Amino acid sequence: MKRQHKQEKNEKDPRRIIYDLEEEIDDLNYVQQEILRMKAEQLQKEREILQKQLSQIKAPPLLVGTLVEKLDERRAIVKASSGPSFVVSIEPSIDQKELIPGTRVGLHQRTLSIVEVLPFSKDPMVMAMELDERPTVTYEDVGGLKEQLRELREIVELPLTNPELFDQVGIDPPKGVLLFGPPGSGKTLMAKAVAHESNATFIRIIGSEFVQKYIGEGARLVREVFKLAREKAPSILFIDEIDAIGSRRVDLGTTSDREVQRTLMQLLSELDGFSPRGDVKIIAATNRKDILDPALMRPGRFDRHIEIPPPDLESRKEIFQIHTRKMNLGSDVDIEELARLTEGGTGADIKAICTEAGMFAIRERRTTVYRMDFLKAADKVLGKQRRLTDDVNKPVFT
Repeated sequence: MKRQHKQEKNEKDPRRIIYDLEEEIDDLNYVQQEILRMKAEQLQKEREILQKQLSQIKAPPLLVGTLVEKLDERRAIVKASSGPSFVVSIEPSIDQKELIPGTRVGLHQRTLSIVEVLPFSKDPMVMAMELDERPTVTYEDVGGLKEQLRELREIVELPLTNPELFDQVGIDPPKGVLLFGPPGSGKTLMAKAVAHESNATFIRIIGSEFVQKYIGEGARLVREVFKLAREKAPSILFIDEIDAIGSRRVDLGTTSDREVQRTLMQLLSELDGFSPRGDVKIIAATNRKDILDPALMRPGRFDRHIEIPPPDLESRKEIFQIHTRKMNLGSDVDIEELARLTEGGTGADIKAICTEAGMFAIRERRTTVYRMDFLKAADKVLGKQRRLTDDVNKPVFT
């Protein structure tokens, strides 16, 4: 009892209470000092960042040069953007591993010393050729062309997805494939379908884009496109309308013709530099195979030539089914009849007929597309004269 009474007395002792309060005040002061110290450190870091940014703004702009040769760890030969070459010093902060011949570097305006390693330049036109998203076209969207699609898959898709098969057999896959046929037959559609199914980067360029105004620009674009394809591997490089730069070379010609021939020679060189077992596959398409240069057609560049013919009756039926599967068709629409009536039409023509038939229905504020809509659309797209018999529902094409 005496001990408990003494403890209660001590707890109520004013001196003890004052002591505890002083300790709490000391703790609060310590916490406050820590907060002030942390704020001061943060402000100091922000001040240093702002000073660095201000110094960068006030600093003179750097000259752009190209590293020609690295002499040692302290000196190098660079070619300035103005033209001449110089022996310059290298800042100690520069990573020596980044200094390889051909690298773009930033040079100090006064001393021309290397103060920064710049990334490789890429033409905006070349970067725009890469499709950010894979094409949405699948094999089910390609009507007919079963045999042609099988060959294309063996050449392009199979080496990307199952390269071990070629190692086991002991052969190299074909390096490139050339698709040729009339316009609208499905060449570009097949290339997009393969790119979708193979999960590869799809880079598309039109052959005429290689034709530039200034000498050497076309060859430079060819080099940068193939470089981009290597960086984005696995990738598929699709060159549409290759006859724009791949036509047969002649002795006589204007300056522009000779520049196109230089671009073609650069293309031939890039095709020779590709490994058939690499992760970059090349597809080219043309409507005029007969005018292509023999050097472009030889084995080792475009090993496989696939003809894309106009669709036959069964292929036209498949194409009509593909383009009408989302349409609200009337009960009188006969796909087989439409396929017979569009003899000589291409896949692009059939797609246009389906679109025009839908537009005829929309024009009359209908949600259902009937047989007569398709017949009028066929007249409009294919340009055939239609002679009606007594029964308006049984047109005859002449």
